[in-house]
Amino acid sequence: MSMGERATSFGAAAQSYETGRPEYPAEAVAWMLEGVPAPRIADVGAGTGKLTRVLLGLPGAEVVAVDPDPAMLETLKSSADVPAFAGTAESLPFEDGSFDAVVLGQAWHWVEPIAGSAEIGRVVRPGGVLGLIWNVRDERTDWVRRLTEIMHGSPAEQMVSGDGPTIAAPFGPAEERRWEWTRPMTREQLLHMARSRSYIITAPDEEKARIEKGMNELFDELDVSGESTIDMPYLTAAYRSVRRG
Repeated sequence: MSMGERATSFGAAAQSYETGRPEYPAEAVAWMLEGVPAPRIADVGAGTGKLTRVLLGLPGAEVVAVDPDPAMLETLKSSADVPAFAGTAESLPFEDGSFDAVVLGQAWHWVEPIAGSAEIGRVVRPGGVLGLIWNVRDERTDWVRRLTEIMHGSPAEQMVSGDGPTIAAPFGPAEERRWEWTRPMTREQLLHMARSRSYIITAPDEEKARIEKGMNELFDELDVSGESTIDMPYLTAAYRSVRRG
């Protein structure tokens, strides 16, 4: 299974993505867009609208959503009243300099960074911003580390725990900030979170069954069942880079 096939697999699990994935902390999103008053923003790789909905809460923001997967955009449109377009970071259906900011949530690790930076730089005005954000599980907690061993890691986690994202011309050096927080999750939400991951979406049925069996055994050990919850520790990593003139 190629990276490109995994990158475009999420529509098959759009409802699991919406149920299982966390929202983005509003303060992290606001930080990415500091100094960009009343911005016109493109949310690229918008998926089901997790980031789009936070952007709509910014004062004066005008937001459009972009995703290559029609199933994800259909789910997005049920909860976010924004114009939605088919496209990718490397090929955007917009005029030059038409945005104050472009942001990507849980998406830049699927982008070819040189081509993506150039194309986003084309549609962002000089002085505008490229913002990148990820929610990743904090694996300093033992049960979370065991969960990852069962369901495998992801390119996003590798990028955030490594050297961070590569951002190229016409954008300058990236600033970075991180936030730590927790999300109470039921067993069902945890299972949906796993089902929304590209490795599992594209895995053979026997591998999916093996992973769910391992997760359920872990949740039995942790006594997470029914409506009971366990606090999932998250780390939000955000980056912002200004477009040079």
